Amino acid sequence: MKLLLVLGVIASFSLALADQETLVLVDNLNIRETHSQFFKSLQDRGYTLTYKLADDPNLLLSKYGEYLYKNLIVFAPSVLEFGGQIDTEAITKFIDDGGNLLMAGNAAAGDVYREIASECGFEMDEESAAVIDHFNYDVSDDGEHTRIVVSPKNLISSPTIVGEQNTQPLLFEGTGLILDKDNTLVLPILTADSTAYSYNPKSQVKEYPHAVGRKTVLIAALQARNNARIVFSGSLFFFSDEAFNSGVAKVHGDKVSAAQSGNKALSVRLSQWAFGERGRLRVRNVDHHREGEKESSNTYTITDTVVYRIEIEELKNGKWQPFDANDVQLEFVRIDPFIRTTLKKKPNGVYEAIFKVPDVWGVYQFKVDYDRIGYTRLYHATQVSVRPLQHTQYERFIPSAYPYYVSAFSMMVGLFLFSFVFLYYKDDTKTKSE
Repeated sequence: MKLLLVLGVIASFSLALADQETLVLVDNLNIRETHSQFFKSLQDRGYTLTYKLADDPNLLLSKYGEYLYKNLIVFAPSVLEFGGQIDTEAITKFIDDGGNLLMAGNAAAGDVYREIASECGFEMDEESAAVIDHFNYDVSDDGEHTRIVVSPKNLISSPTIVGEQNTQPLLFEGTGLILDKDNTLVLPILTADSTAYSYNPKSQVKEYPHAVGRKTVLIAALQARNNARIVFSGSLFFFSDEAFNSGVAKVHGDKVSAAQSGNKALSVRLSQWAFGERGRLRVRNVDHHREGEKESSNTYTITDTVVYRIEIEELKNGKWQPFDANDVQLEFVRIDPFIRTTLKKKPNGVYEAIFKVPDVWGVYQFKVDYDRIGYTRLYHATQVSVRPLQHTQYERFIPSAYPYYVSAFSMMVGLFLFSFVFLYYKDDTKTKSE
């Protein structure tokens, strides 16, 4: 028994370590120094980082059918082609199999970046194009107005992804993205101001820019249907020590200034979300039974009153804790939902609904499908049968049939009276003398 317990602990520990294994692809090893604070924040949270050059001929994501890493960071915008067994198809398959990706580029990013972005539902601007804003650039800009100051108000409204307290302005220097309108899974994490556009700063603007105004996305994300997560930034500078430590002072407009940018706080939160430290949900327990009973049943009768309970947990600070929300819904489905109701929140992450089974028999499902921005999709379905009443369960006298009962008995009474009159009534007879 003790041996099994020890083996279970070792297996759990091994799985936890596997989730922390992270491959970092860079185009030169100096990025380890220029982005040291970001990498240190990952190591402080327990991640094991393996640094490799992006064109290393020995690169591997999997071996003997098993992935060596759970997370992939690509900080190699100048790479023309990945080395080893890594390419766009391999990274796409890595995501399809549940891996997480954090990718950052810049204006010099090559075609391999655009291919990966396209596979994820993003579209990068042409090579050498950068986001330009003549009204919101920082004092440290080199004159091309490409180091822009972005307000935290431009962040997506999702505390799970970006946190709740974002008050410091952000520094961004890189290229712009456009999201695929037909892809409902992509999220604009950070957008530019209405005065920004994406174009080659060394060229005269002769045609309409690729991205203009609020449609210029600076950082985008995607959560796949298998809950794999992708964060794609158009700026490698955004995650650098220089951006983390720099003060912010906008030249024009409202003269926004801050002693330190908000890049570090946002970068940490984005990495926490991308690697599954935030916004992960799971179903711990599900129970359903007739009202007044305790044992669960796979078969119900029409018009039964049913109690349904589901316990949901959220991963916070590495521990599973009760989930707190007021918009979890339950559907009772037979092809289409017959009942849709909001579950009432109970203590310890338990959500409950009490309802009457529809007066239509068949095969149904208790279905909870919770899909909110920033959270992993929570889906749970339980199949049950609903049968009609047995002949002994019907009411002896149905109230709606009372008029028919009355008409039947009235006919019987009428027939009795008619028969009595017909048999016993006799007309008076006249005598001959009359």
